[in-house]
Amino acid sequence: MPLRFVLAITCSLAVASGLAAQTTEAVHRPRLEGKWQAKAEDEIRHIIVRSDSSAQFGDQVARWRVVGDSLWLTLGDGVWQVYGMKLEGDKLTLSGGDLEKPVTLRRVGPATARADSLAIPPPPPPTERAWD
Repeated sequence: MPLRFVLAITCSLAVASGLAAQTTEAVHRPRLEGKWQAKAEDEIRHIIVRSDSSAQFGDQVARWRVVGDSLWLTLGDGVWQVYGMKLEGDKLTLSGGDLEKPVTLRRVGPATARADSLAIPPPPPPTERAWD
């Protein structure tokens, strides 16, 4: 078998496996978008997470991002609040940050559109983070 043919096949396989790895990574990216419910003491809280990087709870709008296994949120105060995150299907558990104990949310439907009158807070610098 000619060396050029072997190199061409090897390069093709390397490119194909690289594309497959990229596709696999895209499939494993956490999908947080949706309408979530959390039970807090005697009340149920509703949180909407949108693909435009906004999250809304009541009349508060936050900006979110996922960094590794952490969820970063900011309300526009110039600081990211960082939570440990574990997503299993339609169950999201957050811990750390300003939480006294872990909170589990349940996805109950798709996200609704954000009203144009609700602005997404500007992101703080990527290096800014809330520390305890």
